Amino acid sequence: MIVFIVTILFLFGLQSVGSTASNSLSDCNVVAAKFSNTCNGAAVSNIVATTGTNVSCSSGFTSTTCPGQMYGSTCVFQHKLCVTCSGSSTIRIRVQSNGLPRFCPNVPVTMSELNVDFAVNFNPNVDVNSPVYNPTTVSQLSSIVCNINSQTTVPSASNYVPSSTSGSFNTLAGISVDGVTLLNVNSANNVDPFYPAGSFVPESVDSCLGHPNPSNNGYHYHIASGCALNPPTGKIASCKSTPACNASIAAYTISTFSSYRTLTVIGIAKDGHVIYGPYNSQGVEVTSGFDICNGMFYDSIGNYAYFATRTYPYITGCFGPGNYPSVFPNCTTNKATAYTKSIYALNQTRTTKIAISTDTIQSNSQRMPLDNIMIALLIIVGMFCRN
Repeated sequence: MIVFIVTILFLFGLQSVGSTASNSLSDCNVVAAKFSNTCNGAAVSNIVATTGTNVSCSSGFTSTTCPGQMYGSTCVFQHKLCVTCSGSSTIRIRVQSNGLPRFCPNVPVTMSELNVDFAVNFNPNVDVNSPVYNPTTVSQLSSIVCNINSQTTVPSASNYVPSSTSGSFNTLAGISVDGVTLLNVNSANNVDPFYPAGSFVPESVDSCLGHPNPSNNGYHYHIASGCALNPPTGKIASCKSTPACNASIAAYTISTFSSYRTLTVIGIAKDGHVIYGPYNSQGVEVTSGFDICNGMFYDSIGNYAYFATRTYPYITGCFGPGNYPSVFPNCTTNKATAYTKSIYALNQTRTTKIAISTDTIQSNSQRMPLDNIMIALLIIVGMFCRN
């Protein structure tokens, strides 16, 4: 009996895992400062019309493929990016980018400047017990994750609003810290672009793991790239001619973050959640703790973010939170070994169940205050101890 009472007391004394995310104006400004911005801290009317940072490429481009101007044999284009925060009760983050990186990509085809401009609620509150997606079968899961259009619609809690001057980017998943677009993980065939199921051929990328979109010529990533944090100089090689990349893109993507073995912002998703590199705050590579969207509750505050991983969907496959089924998508040969809740997600689940139980203790139609329950239990424990 005493053991039972002590157990009850322990449960009542559990520290609650927060469900309110870190989404103040100062929190947002910290994240915005991680981007390679070319503005002065204020949003602009049209990012394309601004002056950015020159990127000079002495080789690899022609007058047809250069996204800027040719000066002799040198292509000069401008990287333009402006990520800003505003608001009081609800903080908004605005992302404006021309999509061009800070390095010279290896692209054999035309690369063009884009006009990406959207605003969204920064790091909106979400709950592990209320997933946006809850598939239980392979078919259900694959229809979500193996779908190039799955991120066209953003959860209403994010209040995603594209600017009237922005281009149309239905397959946009987010923006990297270097302004390059992060597109939905899938190829046009709705399969993993690097480890496709079936007879599809893997897509080609350069050693920074990017390539142009055939529909708008926009350079983009499907997988995390350390080049976004530390841009290479000079002409870069293709992935195929880079031995480590050609051998295993999955391992190579992680290796590009060898100098960033801590919690590192690498982008912002279209739903307002932060995207981190492949390492947590303890310097451990993230290989578990994520849901079907590649999102994870990663601290006791209740923050939810996407993490770069070596397994599909690499950055994010849907806008979460998602659930943690025992089935896997059928469009990749590089699936995760399991979808598992992080310790913080587990604690949030347990705390919610305990809160529901204690909240429903009633005497007729009037609920008994929690303080009275605690006092009563302490009195009972005291009586048993005297005996």
